Amino acid sequence: MTTRITSRRWRVDVFVDEHEDDRTTHAEARLHTNDRTNLVGRGTAHRNPDDSEIAEIGDELAVARALSDLAHQLLHTAATDIEAITHQTVRLHG
Repeated sequence: MTTRITSRRWRVDVFVDEHEDDRTTHAEARLHTNDRTNLVGRGTAHRNPDDSEIAEIGDELAVARALSDLAHQLLHTAATDIEAITHQTVRLHG
């Protein structure tokens, strides 16, 4: 018995912008697939004026939030696709 393996490659590009004037860091996580599913997750980190200026922490928080947003959008997209096929309400948990 031979097992058939099909593989696909998806890519996530992450873009990070630091805005020193308002002490925020913004991130976008863009999902690129082989089909029409191209989603963008967004996240923001705000630095307290009393905090040390360590850009990496703001980057980490903003990117984590963007990836979390992207994951939620992808779950919603999957649920919507399942509902379109089954004609039943679907509730997926992450």
